[in-house]
Amino acid sequence: MKNILPALAFLLPFLTAADERPNVVWIVSDDLGPELSCYDYPDVATPNLDRLAKEGARFTHAFSTAPVCSASRTAFQTGVYQTETGGHHHDTRDKIPLPEKFTTVTEEMQKAGYWVSNGRGEKVAQKRLAKSHLNWTYDAREFFDGNDWTQRADGQPFFAQIQIKEPHWAFVKNEENKTYPNAPIPPYYPEHPVTTKDWANYLASIEVLDEKVGMVLDRLDSEGLAENTLVIFFGDHGRPHVRGKQWLYDGGLHVPLLIRWPGKIEAGTVDDRLVSLIDMMPTTLAAAGAELPKMLRGTDLMKPNWSGHEQLFAARDRCGDAPDRIRSVRTRDFKYIRNFHPEIPYMQHSGYKKMGYPVETIMKVLHTEGKWTSPFMAKTRPKEELYDLKNDPHEMKNLAADQAFAKQLETMRKSVDGWIEETGDLGQVDEGLTVDLKAVMEEKWATYERNMRKRGLEPDLTDREYLDWWEKELGIQ
Repeated sequence: MKNILPALAFLLPFLTAADERPNVVWIVSDDLGPELSCYDYPDVATPNLDRLAKEGARFTHAFSTAPVCSASRTAFQTGVYQTETGGHHHDTRDKIPLPEKFTTVTEEMQKAGYWVSNGRGEKVAQKRLAKSHLNWTYDAREFFDGNDWTQRADGQPFFAQIQIKEPHWAFVKNEENKTYPNAPIPPYYPEHPVTTKDWANYLASIEVLDEKVGMVLDRLDSEGLAENTLVIFFGDHGRPHVRGKQWLYDGGLHVPLLIRWPGKIEAGTVDDRLVSLIDMMPTTLAAAGAELPKMLRGTDLMKPNWSGHEQLFAARDRCGDAPDRIRSVRTRDFKYIRNFHPEIPYMQHSGYKKMGYPVETIMKVLHTEGKWTSPFMAKTRPKEELYDLKNDPHEMKNLAADQAFAKQLETMRKSVDGWIEETGDLGQVDEGLTVDLKAVMEEKWATYERNMRKRGLEPDLTDREYLDWWEKELGIQ
């Protein structure tokens, strides 16, 4: 494979004739890290995604702006940070229309004459549009023209968003009980059969995702569309695991990004530039020959001689019944994280995670029994975290108090300050001033209680009792 930096120098001149404009297909996976064969991750079988990478470009340093679905999707559909539009809290409680000064990739593609659809890639009648999960109010029938590109007018170019659930929890049933003996599990998880089994179910879900991607690629081939279609595949944010989703570590932000454009992108390219999902909108609009709105925060990835972002910013705010405010900036070699609520423990109650992430329970049990420990189990958090990504890629050693890195800390601290001011970060406004947070928490807790009782469990059961249930559920006992 070729490694071309600083830009995609393989890009050929753009087509300008209206009837030759390319179709664009986004294939969006829910909750996906780069645990794919084409990213050199062993054991997991992803032949269709491997094919996409082989026929196009594989980006090694792509990141979301938020570690949770609705906030991240709000950002890459608008091309600006979710903290600018008011979409920073996951499943914003009292949604409002998108402020008029902002636009969306769908609106701009419709203006350019494209048919815009949102579906699951299946050429069948669908009663509903696929998931969009955006943090503002909108009429889905206006936001999307339909749920499949076959509904367009003859000869009309299309922009199709394909939504694939996997590997979002709940994971698929690993019916064959397939194991992945060589697949590395992040070292910040305890070694335990629960961890191994849960991770295997995650990988099995990725293999189902790959099959669905193959279906879409096969459709493009069979309908004679592949040669004039730009395909962009990515995860909406990082992996669905403890210390992954909802957190600003790379586990929650690092996503695979594969782009294929026959005749325009050289096959087998490996692109190491630092890129963001907010680059998806300008890249899409530029490929369609549409005008790029001035407010966009991202960059067209095909722009000649562009060397990538020097810094990438991300934000996490309230996720369901887990209130928080965290901001981060990442360079090639360092990650800075600011915890605005250091009094809140990493492992604060999250009904969503307690229901779906068994590794959270094993972490608590082993820590209580003195068999495993981690800074993640602390009752409070540091105000700042700094990680040397080159020497500590799993972000396990906080260097914020290390005087040897004081200059680096100060530089990145100022970067976050400047970003908050420049973008008008709406996370500075206390959500409690506009939303009855007590009612939110009571509602979320009631949902958690109801779901636990459906499992035949009391909501206040001990972690040890819950672990016993998880082991039976995962087939370990």
